[in-house]
Amino acid sequence: MTRRRDRAAVPSSSRRAAREFAFRALFESERGELPLEQVFMRTAAQMHEGDDTLTPLTPDGIAFARSLAEGLDMHWDEVQSVLHRTIRGWSFEQMAQTDLNILRLATFEMMFTEEPHPPVIESAVRIARKFGGEDSGRFVNGVLGTLSRTLADDARAADAQGPQATIDRPVSEEPE
Repeated sequence: MTRRRDRAAVPSSSRRAAREFAFRALFESERGELPLEQVFMRTAAQMHEGDDTLTPLTPDGIAFARSLAEGLDMHWDEVQSVLHRTIRGWSFEQMAQTDLNILRLATFEMMFTEEPHPPVIESAVRIARKFGGEDSGRFVNGVLGTLSRTLADDARAADAQGPQATIDRPVSEEPE
Protein backbone atom coordinates (compact mmCIF):
# COMPACT_ATOMS: atom_id res chain seq x y z
CA MET A 1 0.00 0.00 0.00
CA THR A 2 1.39 3.37 -1.02
CA ARG A 3 0.98 6.38 1.23
CA ARG A 4 0.47 9.73 -0.34
CA ARG A 5 2.19 12.73 1.08
CA ASP A 6 0.09 15.64 2.07
CA ARG A 7 1.06 18.24 -0.54
CA ALA A 8 0.87 21.08 1.98
CA ALA A 9 3.18 19.27 4.40
CA VAL A 10 6.28 19.39 2.19
CA PRO A 11 7.42 22.83 1.01
CA SER A 12 8.63 22.84 -2.56
CA SER A 13 11.78 24.40 -3.90
CA SER A 14 10.82 23.56 -7.47
CA ARG A 15 11.26 26.29 -9.99
CA ARG A 16 7.93 25.42 -11.59
CA ALA A 17 6.07 25.98 -8.31
CA ALA A 18 7.95 29.26 -7.82
CA ARG A 19 7.10 30.36 -11.37
CA GLU A 20 3.45 29.59 -10.71
CA PHE A 21 3.60 31.59 -7.48
CA ALA A 22 5.14 34.57 -9.31
CA PHE A 23 2.52 34.28 -12.06
CA ARG A 24 -0.34 34.29 -9.57
CA ALA A 25 1.04 37.37 -7.80
CA LEU A 26 1.55 39.16 -11.13
CA PHE A 27 -1.93 38.24 -12.36
CA GLU A 28 -3.59 39.40 -9.14
CA SER A 29 -1.56 42.61 -9.12
CA GLU A 30 -2.58 43.41 -12.68
CA ARG A 31 -6.26 42.60 -12.19
CA GLY A 32 -6.55 44.49 -8.92
CA GLU A 33 -4.27 47.31 -10.06
CA LEU A 34 -2.24 46.88 -6.88
CA PRO A 35 1.52 47.19 -6.42
CA LEU A 36 3.20 43.88 -7.20
CA GLU A 37 5.18 43.88 -3.93
CA GLN A 38 1.98 44.26 -1.90
CA VAL A 39 0.30 41.38 -3.72
CA PHE A 40 3.45 39.25 -3.48
CA MET A 41 3.59 39.70 0.31
CA ARG A 42 -0.13 38.95 0.68
CA THR A 43 0.17 35.82 -1.47
CA ALA A 44 3.17 34.64 0.58
CA ALA A 45 1.19 35.19 3.79
CA GLN A 46 -1.73 33.18 2.37
CA MET A 47 0.66 30.38 1.49
CA HIS A 48 2.11 30.35 5.01
CA GLU A 49 -1.41 30.33 6.47
CA GLY A 50 -2.12 27.10 4.61
CA ASP A 51 -4.06 28.26 1.53
CA ASP A 52 -4.45 24.92 -0.23
CA THR A 53 -4.58 26.56 -3.68
CA LEU A 54 -0.92 27.54 -3.30
CA THR A 55 1.96 25.08 -3.34
CA PRO A 56 4.05 25.75 -0.22
CA LEU A 57 7.52 26.97 -1.15
CA THR A 58 10.82 26.74 0.67
CA PRO A 59 12.66 30.01 1.37
CA ASP A 60 14.72 29.35 -1.80
CA GLY A 61 11.53 28.88 -3.80
CA ILE A 62 10.09 32.15 -2.47
CA ALA A 63 13.37 33.94 -3.24
CA PHE A 64 13.28 32.63 -6.82
CA ALA A 65 9.63 33.70 -7.25
CA ARG A 66 10.48 37.14 -5.87
CA SER A 67 13.46 37.47 -8.24
CA LEU A 68 11.15 36.74 -11.19
CA ALA A 69 8.49 39.21 -10.07
CA GLU A 70 10.97 41.98 -9.22
CA GLY A 71 13.02 41.33 -12.36
CA LEU A 72 9.97 41.56 -14.58
CA ASP A 73 8.97 44.77 -12.83
CA MET A 74 12.45 46.26 -13.48
CA HIS A 75 12.51 45.19 -17.15
CA TRP A 76 8.80 45.69 -17.91
CA ASP A 77 9.26 47.96 -20.93
CA GLU A 78 11.87 45.73 -22.58
CA VAL A 79 9.73 42.62 -22.07
CA GLN A 80 6.65 44.37 -23.45
CA SER A 81 8.60 45.56 -26.49
CA VAL A 82 9.96 42.09 -27.26
CA LEU A 83 6.52 40.52 -26.89
CA HIS A 84 4.99 43.13 -29.21
CA ARG A 85 7.57 42.19 -31.87
CA THR A 86 7.19 38.44 -31.29
CA ILE A 87 3.41 38.08 -31.18
CA ARG A 88 2.07 38.55 -34.69
CA GLY A 89 -1.56 39.31 -35.42
CA TRP A 90 -2.62 39.89 -31.81
CA SER A 91 -2.77 43.01 -29.71
CA PHE A 92 -2.32 42.75 -25.97
CA GLU A 93 -5.92 43.90 -25.56
CA GLN A 94 -7.14 40.87 -27.57
CA MET A 95 -5.17 38.36 -25.55
CA ALA A 96 -6.27 36.57 -22.41
CA GLN A 97 -4.54 38.25 -19.46
CA THR A 98 -3.60 34.82 -18.15
CA ASP A 99 -1.64 34.02 -21.30
CA LEU A 100 -0.08 37.47 -21.47
CA ASN A 101 1.18 37.36 -17.88
CA ILE A 102 2.62 33.87 -18.37
CA LEU A 103 4.39 35.15 -21.49
CA ARG A 104 5.72 38.19 -19.64
CA LEU A 105 7.30 36.13 -16.87
CA ALA A 106 8.79 33.56 -19.23
CA THR A 107 10.08 36.27 -21.57
CA PHE A 108 11.79 38.03 -18.69
CA GLU A 109 13.40 34.78 -17.57
CA MET A 110 14.55 33.88 -21.08
CA MET A 111 16.03 37.33 -21.71
CA PHE A 112 17.58 38.23 -18.38
CA THR A 113 18.59 35.00 -16.61
CA GLU A 114 20.95 32.16 -17.42
CA GLU A 115 18.14 29.60 -17.17
CA PRO A 116 18.03 27.35 -20.27
CA HIS A 117 14.99 28.10 -22.41
CA PRO A 118 13.44 24.59 -22.61
CA PRO A 119 12.54 24.29 -18.88
CA VAL A 120 11.25 27.88 -18.85
CA ILE A 121 9.03 27.14 -21.84
CA GLU A 122 7.85 23.83 -20.38
CA SER A 123 6.88 25.47 -17.08
CA ALA A 124 5.08 28.29 -18.88
CA VAL A 125 3.11 25.81 -21.00
CA ARG A 126 2.10 23.82 -17.92
CA ILE A 127 0.98 26.96 -16.10
CA ALA A 128 -0.97 28.01 -19.22
CA ARG A 129 -2.70 24.63 -19.38
CA LYS A 130 -3.57 24.86 -15.69
CA PHE A 131 -4.85 28.45 -15.58
CA GLY A 132 -5.59 29.39 -19.19
CA GLY A 133 -8.08 28.48 -21.84
CA GLU A 134 -8.28 25.44 -24.07
CA ASP A 135 -5.62 26.65 -26.51
CA SER A 136 -3.43 28.53 -24.03
CA GLY A 137 -0.74 25.87 -23.81
CA ARG A 138 -0.26 25.73 -27.59
CA PHE A 139 -0.33 29.52 -27.91
CA VAL A 140 2.24 30.05 -25.14
CA ASN A 141 4.44 27.28 -26.56
CA GLY A 142 4.34 28.82 -30.05
CA VAL A 143 5.18 32.34 -28.88
CA LEU A 144 7.99 31.23 -26.56
CA GLY A 145 9.41 28.83 -29.16
CA THR A 146 9.60 31.71 -31.64
CA LEU A 147 11.16 33.96 -29.01
CA SER A 148 13.73 31.31 -28.08
CA ARG A 149 14.82 30.94 -31.72
CA THR A 150 15.00 34.74 -32.13
CA LEU A 151 17.11 35.14 -28.99
CA ALA A 152 19.44 32.33 -30.13
CA ASP A 153 19.78 33.94 -33.59
CA ASP A 154 20.51 37.33 -32.00
CA ALA A 155 23.17 35.78 -29.74
CA ARG A 156 24.85 34.04 -32.70
CA ALA A 157 24.82 37.29 -34.70
CA ALA A 158 26.35 39.19 -31.76
CA ASP A 159 29.06 36.53 -31.37
CA ALA A 160 29.87 36.73 -35.09
CA GLN A 161 30.39 40.50 -34.88
CA GLY A 162 33.08 40.12 -32.25
CA PRO A 163 33.98 42.80 -29.72
CA GLN A 164 32.16 46.08 -30.14
CA ALA A 165 33.60 49.50 -29.49
CA THR A 166 31.98 51.39 -26.67
CA ILE A 167 32.25 54.97 -25.58
CA ASP A 168 34.27 53.90 -22.56
CA ARG A 169 36.47 51.30 -24.24
CA PRO A 170 37.32 51.48 -27.96
CA VAL A 171 38.37 48.26 -29.63
CA SER A 172 42.16 48.32 -29.92
CA GLU A 173 44.07 46.86 -32.83
CA GLU A 174 46.72 45.37 -30.58
CA PRO A 175 46.10 42.95 -27.72
CA GLU A 176 46.86 44.39 -24.31
